[in-house]
Amino acid sequence: MKIYFAAAIRGGRQDRQLYHQLINLLIMNKHQQVLTENIGSDQLTAAGEKKLSDKQIRDRDVSFLEEADVVIAETTQPSLGVGYELAYAEKIGTPVIILHRQKESRLSAMINGTTFFNNINYYSSIEDAKRILSHQLQQISREMAQSDEDRR
Repeated sequence: MKIYFAAAIRGGRQDRQLYHQLINLLIMNKHQQVLTENIGSDQLTAAGEKKLSDKQIRDRDVSFLEEADVVIAETTQPSLGVGYELAYAEKIGTPVIILHRQKESRLSAMINGTTFFNNINYYSSIEDAKRILSHQLQQISREMAQSDEDRR
């Protein structure tokens, strides 16, 4: 399963360590590949990537979105980029799992009010987030396997 992990970069890197922990959880499963593993990197600052132009970043990330089987978005830190990525996932019909920390900030009405985003998960600890991801990814894996079987 190819995963596109979305989280704030230029919107703020306060939760970088959390992103790193979540990405590490995802890549521990040998059947999962995180296309955007760099989101959890210490090297990635709020200034963004310096070796690529904004257009190159956008084109690469859109390509990753089109390749992904699922998008996982940590939305606690507001981010225009994450909002764009979620809208793009909706446009192409890619399943989305949203993680949002309770009591930190309110989720955007544009996301919360969109019926496509029916997999919004509020959590309070990293353990909660890990449990949610494990459960949701198992469900999506089953759905993908069933869909593959139905096509045969």
